[in-house]
Amino acid sequence: MAVRTIMSGCNGKMGQIISGLCAKDADIEIVAGIDPFDDGHNSYPVFSEASKVDVDADVIIDFSNAKAVDALLEMAVAKNLPVVLCTTGLSEEQLANVTKTSEKIAILKSANMSLGVNTLFKLLKLAASILGNAGYDMEIVEKHHNQKVDAPSGTALALADSLKEGLTDDYEYIYDRSDRRAKRDPHEIGISAVRGGTIVGEHEVFFCGEDEVVEIKHTAYSRAIFGKGAIAAAKFLAGKKSGMYDMSDVIG
Repeated sequence: MAVRTIMSGCNGKMGQIISGLCAKDADIEIVAGIDPFDDGHNSYPVFSEASKVDVDADVIIDFSNAKAVDALLEMAVAKNLPVVLCTTGLSEEQLANVTKTSEKIAILKSANMSLGVNTLFKLLKLAASILGNAGYDMEIVEKHHNQKVDAPSGTALALADSLKEGLTDDYEYIYDRSDRRAKRDPHEIGISAVRGGTIVGEHEVFFCGEDEVVEIKHTAYSRAIFGKGAIAAAKFLAGKKSGMYDMSDVIG
């Protein structure tokens, strides 16, 4: 039986990509969408607000925006629906609410749904345990299209978190050096953001040592890779007990 899915942010770019992918997948079906803007072109009913959804489902995929997440989680708890939470740019207060809500329903939260990026998380933890602990400076540069509103990207922050997991000392994230008139602190991880054109997503991590530089890079050529990951996550999460999950649970 197909997994019945509610697509939050259904008329956004990712929502439409996922809708197209699900239409070709017999194991999952979008039964409703949530989006404040709708012209009736979808094959499923679309509700302007999460609280108005009156369709039975097994799971929610969320690719909306940070402002819509709180209401979505409230609806998910009321309907006892697990949520694949892909929206980034959440505040600290919202992140705390996500963790608290996971005590009631299953939530799979990932800054990036790509299999390649989630493999990169594991590689960076290993690289940091060797190179970072040997004193190499670590820098992250992320590039996205000019319509992306949050910076740095959630993926860049997750990459930095993966680096910290492999480090024995504590490190600080530095996002801007324009007001700093000092040498680079050895216990910092620099994170820079580029916004331009139609770049789908690029993330580069540099380990800069004396006389050598190691670079690890991931490039997304299509948003479809994120849609495929979200669908795999939805199939995995349907029916799961409450708690926090991530893509490492999906890929094993």
